[in-house]
Amino acid sequence: MKVLLTHTPQARAQYYGARALSDLQAIAEVKLHDANDALDAAGLIAAARDVDIIVADRLTAGPREIFSALPALRAFVRCAVDIRNVDVAAASAAGVLVTRAGPGFIQSVAELALGFMVDLSRGVSRATADYHAGRKPEIIMGRQLAGSRLGIIGYGSIGRYLADIAKVLGMKVLVADPYATVSDADILHLPLDDLLVRADYVVCLAVANEETENLIGPAALARMQPHAFFINLSRGNLVDEAALSTALRENRIAGAAMDVGRALDQMPSPDLAKLPNVIATPHIGGLTPPAIESQALETVRQVEQIIAGDIPAGAVNGEQWKRRASGAQR
Repeated sequence: MKVLLTHTPQARAQYYGARALSDLQAIAEVKLHDANDALDAAGLIAAARDVDIIVADRLTAGPREIFSALPALRAFVRCAVDIRNVDVAAASAAGVLVTRAGPGFIQSVAELALGFMVDLSRGVSRATADYHAGRKPEIIMGRQLAGSRLGIIGYGSIGRYLADIAKVLGMKVLVADPYATVSDADILHLPLDDLLVRADYVVCLAVANEETENLIGPAALARMQPHAFFINLSRGNLVDEAALSTALRENRIAGAAMDVGRALDQMPSPDLAKLPNVIATPHIGGLTPPAIESQALETVRQVEQIIAGDIPAGAVNGEQWKRRASGAQR
């Protein structure tokens, strides 16, 4: 069985790791992508002509044309949760299995949210930048998290973990998620509009889909308090960046922090990131060894199950998998 790992050398070191690669090589013949740029559709077709399984990083898309152009391909395994750039319908029509990794980054992302809240409240990065530039930092009154109201948009795995941390810190937790059940009596489950009015910190953790596109736009931002901070750790698609930029420039909200945006690879947009009341990081929420290893090793387990003809837990179109045994055994 032959597997193409699409990660560039740098991405392979950071987002896959030696242990997962070694484990993958123990169960299959692994073909590595050794160029520094991500594979486009034509490049992916050329690289995967003789492989049975593609293990793809999040930058490598799975467009419609690859599935018809690769008749021996049995599965497209995504080493990430996000599969929005994979044409699952086309894969299903071709009988190719599509899988994704689980959220092994729950703790990592929640901890970054906590770090953002502290930084926004106490001006850590602002003061540090002043010191590094040889300037005397302005001494500004900070805000403590204890007693503050944390509004979490999206009560999934990360939201639940963050809520537990916030409660330990003495924060009052508000949640907006029309599809979640909140059984914790200490958490107030509210409509989004009500959460925005009440929260001192708004942390966006909702899933990115058509329903949540530009969820945080002019109307939502207008409901937030002038002292409130907005934090995005989900996807850039949830935010109307022009509206957020206006709100920040006009000091309608106190500031923002973001690990994601609408730039390439879901990076924060430079025009937003450079604003003085913004903290930005380059999509590193899940970039910790335990988080990366969790997802990478999950792809190894998935490949092992695919080789055995079994449908992995991360499959999104298992019922349409017709090429289960059609690839040539190698």
